[in-house]
Amino acid sequence: MGAYIARRLLLIIPTLLGVMLINFFLVQFVPGGPIEQVIARMEGQGNVFGAFDGAGADVNAGAMENERYQGARGLPPEFIEQLEREFGFDKPPLERFLHMIWNYMRFDFGESYFRSISVVDLVAEKLPVSITLGLWSTLIAYAVSIPLGIRKATRDGTRFDTFTSGLIIVAYAIPGFLFAILLLVLFAGGSYYQIFPARGLTSPQEVWDTLSPIGKVLDYLWHITLPVIASTISAFATLTLLTKNSFLDEIRKQYVMTARAKGLMENRVLYGHVFRNAMLIVIAGFPAVFVGVFFGGSLIIETIFSLDGLGRLGFEAVVARDYPVMFGTLFVFSLLGLVVGLISDLMYVWIDPRIDFESRET
Repeated sequence: MGAYIARRLLLIIPTLLGVMLINFFLVQFVPGGPIEQVIARMEGQGNVFGAFDGAGADVNAGAMENERYQGARGLPPEFIEQLEREFGFDKPPLERFLHMIWNYMRFDFGESYFRSISVVDLVAEKLPVSITLGLWSTLIAYAVSIPLGIRKATRDGTRFDTFTSGLIIVAYAIPGFLFAILLLVLFAGGSYYQIFPARGLTSPQEVWDTLSPIGKVLDYLWHITLPVIASTISAFATLTLLTKNSFLDEIRKQYVMTARAKGLMENRVLYGHVFRNAMLIVIAGFPAVFVGVFFGGSLIIETIFSLDGLGRLGFEAVVARDYPVMFGTLFVFSLLGLVVGLISDLMYVWIDPRIDFESRET
């Protein structure tokens, strides 16, 4: 197993390199870089995309043919050169990429172009929010899906199975962002009830400081309820059906019939014999489910509920062309995904020692 872990850890390096390489060179062809952002802010446009939506076309038409940057006409060349030096654009793309990778190998992600704060500090500040959302969503999905899936498997074909399957299909079909908006409208003061807060992970600081330790825990749970429910719905549907199908496959096997023939109680058969084998694929997939919730729902849910997490940070960095933050969050997301994939494989071995990855041909 040690050799397998070593191989997987070594494979993380070229995989990360490939991810960063592809995204870095794709960015080179995207209009509206950080220099254009600075120029747009100087001209009061707020961001560079105002130059592409048709607004101000009468001013800029015919004036941009010889300009390297949108909106740079009339600015001193020395100012543009200074911006290029500050952002590192005075060097060719390959040199910039190699310099970035060398820094990333030392976990030096640089400093944000527009926030005057290091990327490491930004990621460290936002990451707990995204991890909290992903972890709670995954735990609740497992806590509901496993008992429900087992119940559906033992009552396969009954009205209960048919009814819950219909609910699961509806839940799976509803997009997470649409369900989040529905929760806001119904329970966060949108049009009906003001039960839960509409934004944030905790109450304002002046209120938070006055709360007791138990009050802070309750306040946190009060704020996180709607975002967790919104991000759990799709994972809940998938896990329930996966649990049911895994149990059905095991229940039909010969050893289960033998256990029943010996007179064992049904619960003893299900939880003493079937559960361990049926739960292999479900429990071992916990890290993968967490990453799926963490990656897939973080941006949308964080934006809708105004949670200041890593997904929202990455999105804002892409819009603002804040390359250090953008590539820093990409690196963190990719690294987390690869490490969690390895953990998922190791959980298979931990749950069922019969699995031996080292015996596979490489």
